[in-house]
Amino acid sequence: MQNTSIIAGCLKLGIAGSAFLVLVGCAAKPLNPEATGVFISNEKPSEECEFVKEIYGGQGNWWTDDITSTKALTEGSRNDLRNQAYAAGANYVHVQQVERNESFAGGGKMAMTGHAYKCP
Repeated sequence: MQNTSIIAGCLKLGIAGSAFLVLVGCAAKPLNPEATGVFISNEKPSEECEFVKEIYGGQGNWWTDDITSTKALTEGSRNDLRNQAYAAGANYVHVQQVERNESFAGGGKMAMTGHAYKCP
């Protein structure tokens, strides 16, 4: 009898853990509070801005690609770029390229390349 309750408890824990992983996988990568001041645009910054480095951001993987919305993929990729720009000492990201690989169910992966700049 005790073995049955242990097995039932393990099954419940396994199901709850799997559900948690699926839900976390669907969320956009978070924006670090310090990076909220990083501006991101398809427009090149003014001539006064100094190039810092090229950065790469992305969201999605083989496990969550079918259950992550396009909005979460886009937001997560942009947040990834902004976080990296802030870490490099930049405050402006000029998006150079956006790649989206759609999965069968409409999710997928998204990758962005950008140039990070320090602007006055």
